[in-house]
Amino acid sequence: MGLSEDQLRADLDALAAREPAFAAGLARVGYPAPRIRARGYDTLLRTIIGQQVSVQSANAVYRKLETLVGNPSDPHTILAASDETLRAAGLSRQKASYARSLAEEVTSGRLDLDNLPADDEEAIAQLVRVKGIGRWSAEIYLLFAEGRTDIWPAGDLAVQIEVGRLLGHDARPSEKMVRALAESWRPHRGALAIFTWHHYGAGPDDKAPV
Repeated sequence: MGLSEDQLRADLDALAAREPAFAAGLARVGYPAPRIRARGYDTLLRTIIGQQVSVQSANAVYRKLETLVGNPSDPHTILAASDETLRAAGLSRQKASYARSLAEEVTSGRLDLDNLPADDEEAIAQLVRVKGIGRWSAEIYLLFAEGRTDIWPAGDLAVQIEVGRLLGHDARPSEKMVRALAESWRPHRGALAIFTWHHYGAGPDDKAPV
């Protein structure tokens, strides 16, 4: 499961002790709520379904899948469903292909979500072998579903924006810069990522100036 509230607070307190800008950010907007998802196939399937659509639309597709195929959290139901059935549930041709790819990786045993490598980069490499799962999706899964403390989704736009705001940069730092800056924030980068999303959503009046 994802980082607990206690773990988030401890990690952010450690970062605030190192970096006054993070301490000031915490004083402005407070601690973020945990972001926890279940480990396993269903969370990754929901990630694929939710790509480029609203949360409401993704939930509607999942409910329709439940009606048409039975239990979507069982990968065998996706493999047994026809393309027409998956399309009728609201999956595009591409997403149906991605869902099948994920189901095949899991049912074949090539992807064992209960035993991903302990090394973060090795775990990401296994996840991105699945069609439709890119680095960002893999990182979010490892952070929210496995609670890995040092996951750092530097390619996320909101992470880049808020790192820039918190540190007082005149412009949004690049992914490369955000990765370089974050080296000194190990091993607490997962908590910081969650905090940047919290800071991003806090409202302009509470944010540091751009």
